[in-house]
Amino acid sequence: MISACVWSLGVAVAFGMYTYLGYPMLLGLVGLFRRGRPPVASAGDWPAISIVLPVYNEEAVIRETLENLLRLDYPADRRQILVVSDASTDRTDAIVREYAGHGVELLRLPSRGGKTAAENAALSLLRGDIIVTTDASARPTPGALKPLIASFADPAVGVASGHYVSVALMDGHANQAESWYVGYDMWVRRLETRVAGIPGAAGCFHAVRAPLHLRVLPEEISRDFAAALLAREQGLRAVSVETAICSVPRVPSLRGEYRRKVRTIVRGWHTLAFKRSLPRRVAGARRIGVSCPHRLVGTLVRGTYGRGRSVRRARLVVAGAPALAEGHRPARLSGRGQRGCPARVDPGRPG
Repeated sequence: MISACVWSLGVAVAFGMYTYLGYPMLLGLVGLFRRGRPPVASAGDWPAISIVLPVYNEEAVIRETLENLLRLDYPADRRQILVVSDASTDRTDAIVREYAGHGVELLRLPSRGGKTAAENAALSLLRGDIIVTTDASARPTPGALKPLIASFADPAVGVASGHYVSVALMDGHANQAESWYVGYDMWVRRLETRVAGIPGAAGCFHAVRAPLHLRVLPEEISRDFAAALLAREQGLRAVSVETAICSVPRVPSLRGEYRRKVRTIVRGWHTLAFKRSLPRRVAGARRIGVSCPHRLVGTLVRGTYGRGRSVRRARLVVAGAPALAEGHRPARLSGRGQRGCPARVDPGRPG
């Protein structure tokens, strides 16, 4: 019995060592033999883009979010900004309408359906060749957008992910571990990009080619994760762009952050189940499974600070993951490639 416990402990330690040290070392070694990134596109080559911002009851931050988006360095005549209100009940919609004169459009949904449902509803209104998705809490730097879009000068790139920086709401050190982990995660993504590509985009700030984005997806999955899988399915890469910096305030409560991570893991398993046949159909797609453990393990390690129901739920998520991947596949929505139908839209006017 004791030998079995020691063997199990040794396997766990070895797995952790590979996850946090072995995997990045292998990436770094292989990356030494890879070519560099393609050159940045010239100013005359900037494509039309659509920026999608799903929101729900964000009256406290939506004005600052829109001001930040309008300050991004990108030709205004090639940029569409569409705010999708997921049936907000506060003043979010009213504040967004104030920016109609600056070209900001509002799509209000009649009932709340979640982020993916909101993104599905916006599909028929998107006019850009590249679709950029961001969050109300995200703050891309003024020069972040052009490097993100310039990545598509490489025809092999289907998804470009911003460089996510976790920042504190105040000067305190609450949840500092999240900031450390995000920095580590971005470092691994940089190595993955050099070798082949990342397994999922940053939900706070990422861009996708329109043919990949303009399809209805099941509401229980994460579109930012699914985008990378869809790109791989089409023989395209998902890359991390180090100069496309986007800061996001971290949740000061460890319990709150852990619960958020539990929701992320659940949606991640649904997304993997949605494309569970991908490793069998695409050569080299085993990287998806290899590169995910360090993110999952990191989530669980940070979650040891939490207690009670949030911890028990996470244990159930991890324990039930194999069953989900094997047999409980989410139902696909019909009409792949079909665009969603908006409920109501307030078109903006060029500013």
